[in-house]
This record gives sequence, structure tokens and C-alpha cells, in this order.
Amino acid sequence: MSRSVAIIGYAAAPVGKWQTPPDADEHVLEHEVLGRLAIEAAHDAGIDRSDIGALAMSLPRPYTQQKYFATFLANYLGLPLTAGIAEVLGNGMTGALAFESAANEILLGRAKVALAMGINVETAISARDHMMSSMRAVGDVDFQAPFGITPIAWYAMDANRYIHEHGSSREQIATVAVKNRLHASMNALAHFRSPITLEEVLAQRPIVEPLGLYEVPPRSDGAAVLVLADEDVARALGRPYVRVRGRGFFHEGAHQISAIPNDMIRLEAAERAGAEACAQAGIRSVDVDFAELYAPCTIVEILVAEALGLTPRGHGAAWAAEGRTTLGGDMPLCTSGGLTSRGHPAYMTPLYSFVEAVEQLRGTAGGRQVAGARLGLVSAELGNYNAALVHVLEAVA
Repeated sequence: MSRSVAIIGYAAAPVGKWQTPPDADEHVLEHEVLGRLAIEAAHDAGIDRSDIGALAMSLPRPYTQQKYFATFLANYLGLPLTAGIAEVLGNGMTGALAFESAANEILLGRAKVALAMGINVETAISARDHMMSSMRAVGDVDFQAPFGITPIAWYAMDANRYIHEHGSSREQIATVAVKNRLHASMNALAHFRSPITLEEVLAQRPIVEPLGLYEVPPRSDGAAVLVLADEDVARALGRPYVRVRGRGFFHEGAHQISAIPNDMIRLEAAERAGAEACAQAGIRSVDVDFAELYAPCTIVEILVAEALGLTPRGHGAAWAAEGRTTLGGDMPLCTSGGLTSRGHPAYMTPLYSFVEAVEQLRGTAGGRQVAGARLGLVSAELGNYNAALVHVLEAVA
């Protein structure tokens, strides 16, 4: 018997800086934040806690003092589970893997309702300690970490290559940051909400040439909970929901830079995962009404949009500069504000992308609403898009 998964509820905390340092007099406790959101999400979904059969969450950052967090949270919520409980890790893809883990419990028939959740706190940790950890996670300990190659350095190389190959410019690429801040200005969950101009983006201090401060993601804290259900449960609730219509995954078998010469700005994993997700959904990528992309830097949004077929190859930067990926344009991208403005609580960033997709497909996105949105696409990645996980989502009235 075939099953399908629906998203029937959610709750999310505003992205920002709210981790407390170890020597603070009072502390923000992660389980209290996430526990409150779980209750709010269940209320939004219209279900009772006794309906929940499984819980999957993104592994908290190593700075989180409570370990074995998922089972601790189940205890905190008084939540017996009949199907499964898990904490998952996959770098930037972590939040999406938590979503997958919860969805799989439903697809396997082990649960009728499951929670996908995550909390990421990191902003009270020193930049040095955070970067040393990040370099060992996204690079390798033999060469890249000892020589101080940061994650942004990979994206900067992509930007320089893109400018060289396609006759683009830093100015064109930087317009993505302006667009994302415009979208974020209408999102109560976004980390940075003040509009910015292209001139302001170009005037910021460089991080790694050609990317400046506003073209890279901030360090952010965040937390979100999604309620997933068998579609039969969603129908029985008698309210609008979001159906998972297609899913695709691909890992290219490389970590940051392939040992085999390849096209470094093609993002093959996104291309193949997106094609699989759209084939399952029975659509073309251009049929979606919007896309919420995992794009830590401006250049990554351009490259993944091209890989997914949302913008023409070699023209993604030009489309951004022409306003064609802004709300009201041909293909609205990152209507939440994206990682550069909505924020980037890395281990559960993809959950915020699902939240944005749900708001768009419910028609509750306010000033950033895509008119008549019926189909949306969400992407997640790890490495330098060495792997990609793509979902096509559909509004069901």
C-alpha cells in the first residue's frame, strides 16, 4: 500500500542571537525553547500528543550542554513514542535529514504522526573556536584544516570561477543579498530585517574576495518543529495541508573538492537530486511557484538555481540583477530572506526552509506571499553541494 506524507503544523522561534554564555547569571535552556515550540506545533496541527509516534531531530551543536537531547526532550514533554526516536547529523543537510527520518517512519507505516525538529545555538561561542570546528567538519584534517581554508573560501572560489566563465561581475552576484534582505524585511522570523542597497553591500569589508560581509551568512541561533502525518490523517483533520510530492537525493562521492577534475560550478548533486524530485512529482522544475534554497552565500543561490533548472545556465546572476528572482518575478527564490538575511542556524537551517514553504503554500506569508502558490521546492546540501536533498511540496486545500 502506497503512503504519502503531509506537513500539518509547525512552530518556529525567530532566528537571531539568543544563546547565553556559560558565565551568564541566567541561561536560555534549549529544551525549554524546543519544548514550547513542540506544544505550539501540535496545537497548530490540531493533534494531541498521544497521536505522535516518532520524533526525529537534528543533532544539537557540540556547545549544547545537554547530551542525548532527543530522549531527554521526550521525557521533558512526557511523550511516549511507539515508532522511533533519533538525532541525525549531516552538516548543512542535518535539518533535512531530520525531516526525512520523521517522514520515513510514516512511509514505513510505523507512525501516523511524527515530529521533525531542531535547535541550533552557537552565537555565544568565540569565532575562533567555532571556525576551528567548522574547518574540520567541512574540509579535511590532512590539508584543508591545517592550512586554514574556511567554508567561505570554497564559495569565493566558486564566485571567481563563475565571473570568469560567464562574464558576470561581483555587482551582479551581490544583488542576491539586496533581494534577500528585501524578502527578510517582511519575515518576522528573519535575523536581519533592515533593507539594504547594492552600494551598501559593495561597501562592506571583504570576507574572502569577492564576497563581503553582507554576501555571507551570519552565525545564528534558531529552533523549529514540524508536524508530519500520513496523508489520511491530514485529510481527516479537514484543513489545508502540504503534501510531499517528490524527493530526490544524490551524493557525488566527494568532500568539498573532487579528486577527479570536474566542473566546480555545475553542482551535479543538486542537478541530479532536483531531477529525481521533479520526476517523482511529475513536474518540471520551472513548474514550481517558488524555491527555498540552501545557499550560504550569494553565489551559491545562483549556482543551485541554475543546477535545479530554475534559471538558465550562466544567467542566474543576471536574473537576480534584473529582479527576476525577486517576489513578483519569474522565479521567486528564498522568499524567507535566505541564509544571508533570514539567518543560518546551520544544523537546522533546512527546517526553516520547510517552514517558509508551508507558509507560502498555506497562503499565510503576508507581504512576501507568492500569489497563487501551489508548488514549492526546497533544497538542502552538505559540503560545497557535494550532496543535495530536494523536496517538491504541494498545497492541498
